[in-house]
Amino acid sequence: MSGTAERTYVEESRRHNRAALEARGVRPYAYRYERTHLAAEAGALYHDTLGDTGPMVAVAGRLVALRAQGRTMFAHLEDPSGRIQLYFRQDQLGEGWETARLFDLDDHVGVTGTLFRTKTGEVTVRALVVELLAKSLRPLPRGKTQTAADGTVTYGGLVDPEVRYRQRYADLAVHPDVRRVFETRAEAIRYLRRFLDGRGYLEVETPVLQPVYGGAAARPFVTHHHALDMPLFLRIADELYLKRLIVGGYERVYEIGHDFRNEGMDRTHNPEFTMLECYQAYADYTDMMALTEAMVSEVVAHCTGGPGVTIGSTALDFTPPFRRIGYVEGVRERTGLDVRTATDAELRAALGGSGVSREEMERHSRPKLVDEVFKLCLEPQLIQPTFVVDYPRALSPLARSHREDPALAERFELFVNGREVANAFSELNDPDDQRARFEEQARQRAAGDEEAPPLVADYLRALEYGMPPTGGMGLGVDRLVMLITASASIRDVILFPAMRPEGGSQGEHR
Repeated sequence: MSGTAERTYVEESRRHNRAALEARGVRPYAYRYERTHLAAEAGALYHDTLGDTGPMVAVAGRLVALRAQGRTMFAHLEDPSGRIQLYFRQDQLGEGWETARLFDLDDHVGVTGTLFRTKTGEVTVRALVVELLAKSLRPLPRGKTQTAADGTVTYGGLVDPEVRYRQRYADLAVHPDVRRVFETRAEAIRYLRRFLDGRGYLEVETPVLQPVYGGAAARPFVTHHHALDMPLFLRIADELYLKRLIVGGYERVYEIGHDFRNEGMDRTHNPEFTMLECYQAYADYTDMMALTEAMVSEVVAHCTGGPGVTIGSTALDFTPPFRRIGYVEGVRERTGLDVRTATDAELRAALGGSGVSREEMERHSRPKLVDEVFKLCLEPQLIQPTFVVDYPRALSPLARSHREDPALAERFELFVNGREVANAFSELNDPDDQRARFEEQARQRAAGDEEAPPLVADYLRALEYGMPPTGGMGLGVDRLVMLITASASIRDVILFPAMRPEGGSQGEHR
């Protein structure tokens, strides 16, 4: 903040109250507080046989309502369990009354007192000792509520999505439903861990900073290590390091961590995102399909209490078995083209309504053209949980060739509500075949495909020691949580999503 001229009347009033408290020797920011009960716990302690002599409790939280009535005040205190009413009387608080009357909405306070029920039937703490724990100098954007026969309506408040994402702390403070989304996210991740732990998988951690990136087709973020005078890359995938561990003798491994891709942002993409990747020796993509189906259906049921969710007007049913369609057959049904034999000109023609310029289409490699046709023509139609299986080999440089059709790869992706959620392979473990595919990607990169990854020599060396037949799967945790919580944007399930700089220079705020 550049100066007092920018402060509102309310902000100035709160600073005046802070100064008055300090003048009385009251610290505006406490070191700690000994809370005995959460609000919900305190409310549950009281029963009507106790009358006005309920048990003593010490509660702490944020003031979300405050109204003075002469020598008394009522307030509502909120903590993670809910809210409880507070009652302040001058003759019962003594010197504490002078502290309490300088409280403001949004202050964090601690209150010790006895429980009773008011004439309106609300369990309340009769304050005997009060303590200011943290002074709020800026009012939270709560808005105003109005209760009518058809429900409660909130006017104003924090509704602008851009502001909510930038000031997630304020968003969380005033929207309990947003807090519940992130509590559900945490529960989903805990369940995913239990699911894999229970099947003998070992959770591991692999490097985020990598000397050579790989495992996906994406542009990386680049940094520089000064001591070693070398470039390093934020990982775009966990895959290649996890498969090195399979070579090393771990037969079932997984990692839940952040990956980074230097690409565009939209409602399903954030440059920093959370992935679950797991690998199992002596398995193939059919085993990983069974694992994925069980994992996704079970975590949805665990977090929602039922077999599905409703997003807008669409009811999604995660009851196994999920639908399965072939990649080639699915695209053929939508376009009439067989992507294995269609010419580049035919693929470009199929992209005519995509909004991609002719110049950009001319720069696309053939695998890129095939992928864009799939994304335009088939992907949006995959609403109910669907496995798309047996991808063109050119789209799957880390997957084994299909045992019945070498033009295809043993790969599947899980789609729900028109978006990819998971991706899996029978992993390629022939080092010579893998080298040839890396070299083909290098040619694509030299031809202008910025997303084609480089050759990773150390990974090839690991394969030369021998990697057993392996199935691998990657699941987008953020997108899964979007489905579970019926969230419209990936930003709704990431606490602090990437944003453009606000206003002037970075770090400037009011």
